[in-house]
Amino acid sequence: MIHDVDESLRTLVRRDVLNGANVDISFEAPSKEWSTRRSGPALNLYLYDIHEDLQRRGVQFEEIRNERGLVVERRPPPREFKLSYLVTAWTQRPEDEHRLLSAVLSCFLPIDAMPADVLKGEVADQPYPLRVTIGLPLPADRAISDVWSALGGELKASLDLVVTAPFDTRRRRDYGPLVLEERIVMAQLQEEPMEPTFVGVPSPLPGVPPPSPVYRRVAEETRESVGDPETQTVTVRRLRPKGS
Repeated sequence: MIHDVDESLRTLVRRDVLNGANVDISFEAPSKEWSTRRSGPALNLYLYDIHEDLQRRGVQFEEIRNERGLVVERRPPPREFKLSYLVTAWTQRPEDEHRLLSAVLSCFLPIDAMPADVLKGEVADQPYPLRVTIGLPLPADRAISDVWSALGGELKASLDLVVTAPFDTRRRRDYGPLVLEERIVMAQLQEEPMEPTFVGVPSPLPGVPPPSPVYRRVAEETRESVGDPETQTVTVRRLRPKGS
């Protein structure tokens, strides 16, 4: 994925920044060794930091549906990672370097995301945008001088270009088999007590507790619910009791 972001940036910079100028585009670390090896003007985009944007992390699983609109899979949303590039211009004169950096600003300031026609590889096949920012202040825990110290070079005018790219976690949660038919049977029974009858015996008997009541059925109602996954509707039918 990262190399696809590199190639997308290369395409955009060559088209909208250099505009046919004979300037190399490099993603190598701009160390002293690299600067002595270069043979002509160059625009360097050095990827010096990669970290996840936790503020954009989603937790809700996304439902993947087939051509019939039925859910067949659930997957978590992609993780958003910030790719920070140190952009520097390398020529014989500082004026030319400043012109190149100005052209980089003019290219990235008007856009919030990478244009779709420059995307390459996996980033072109996914539906999420590649957001870009340029020239924003660095976090308090990071200083650009520390980057140059780690590279072993002298401090140079530069731009901080950040591309936020989505990365698929490759985690999947299988969905259960499709329900072709669902039946729910509900019954409601109504009964009322009957007075006990005794032949030849007075009722009630003195000192004898009354017998437990006897119930007789007065009504019965049964319903059946049938679910149709094609139309996602439930039909309720009232069934007549047996013998009625």
